[in-house]
Amino acid sequence: MYERISINPKIHHGVACVKGTRIPVYLLVRMMANGDTVEDLLEEYPSLTKEDILACLDYASVLTEEQVAPLEEFAGRV
Repeated sequence: MYERISINPKIHHGVACVKGTRIPVYLLVRMMANGDTVEDLLEEYPSLTKEDILACLDYASVLTEEQVAPLEEFAGRV
C-alpha cells in the first residue's frame, strides 16, 4: 500500500521516510501544516514527486485514525 514510504531502523532511526531518501514523513507534513504548498516542497526537495508528498499525507492520515490522544496535549503546537 505504501510503496513510497520506508521504515528502516538503519535509516533515520526507523522514522518513516520517503523511500530512497532520508526525508522524514513528519517533516513534509509539518511543512504543509505551516503553510508550504506541494510546489514549495517540490522546489525545496527536487528528488521528491507530487505522488511522494501525497503518499506522506495519506500515511499521516491513516496514523490519526489509529492513535487517539486528548487534544489538550497538542494545544500548544497549533
